[in-house]
Formats: sequence, structure tokens, C-alpha cells
Amino acid sequence: QVQLVESGGGLVQAGGSLRLSCAASGRTFITNPMGWFRQAPGKEREFVSAISVSGDITHYADSMKGRFTISRDNAKNTVYLQMNSLKPEDTAGYYCAAKLSFIPPISERPRDYAYWGQGTQVTVSS
Repeated sequence: QVQLVESGGGLVQAGGSLRLSCAASGRTFITNPMGWFRQAPGKEREFVSAISVSGDITHYADSMKGRFTISRDNAKNTVYLQMNSLKPEDTAGYYCAAKLSFIPPISERPRDYAYWGQGTQVTVSS
């Protein structure tokens, strides 16, 4: 089993920055591909970013490219999402997720991820 705990969310003004963290427990030295998703009220769960086991492959949704950066520190069992130039449309609950298989190393599909955190709220004011 993998347990994930997100932190770092909050209220920020448009144009500001936040850094989200996702701490994992119950893992072995064989780590998991990780992803970030978000969901706003009344909307479907949306892919944000993903990172491979070693961190050599990253991927972002088009609206996040150039603004968000995903990274991981496997020694700390933690994945991060640095969010810059935040917009009101970024307001959502943000969830990290762990993928059991490293094939493929990156996925945008929520159903490919077996474990999910409880989420952390990001609110961007105008």
C-alpha cells in the first residue's frame, strides 16, 4: 500500500506562486511514477502533470506548460509541484497520485493511478 499526503495549498493572488508537496509512505526502494491532478467544483478531474520514477521524464497539460514544474526527491519519498503565474482558473483541489507500473513511465489517465492523496486546496483570487 502507498499512502500519500499533500500539503502546501492555500490562498494566493493572481500571478503568485505556490509549491505543493506530496509525501509518500509505505513504499520500497522501487518507487512509483507520480502524477498531479486537480478538480474544481462541477468539473471533471483534470490532469496537471506527471513524472517518471527517476524524474528524467516529465509531462504537463497544455495550460500548465511554462508555469508549473513537477519534480521529485526519491530519497525523501516526496514529489513537488511548483506553480508560478497562477490564474483564477487554477483554483481547484489538487491531488497527487501514484502509479503502480512504470510501463508506460508517464500517464495522463486517472485510472492508471492506484493510490491517491486527500487533496490540498488551491485558491487563486483575482
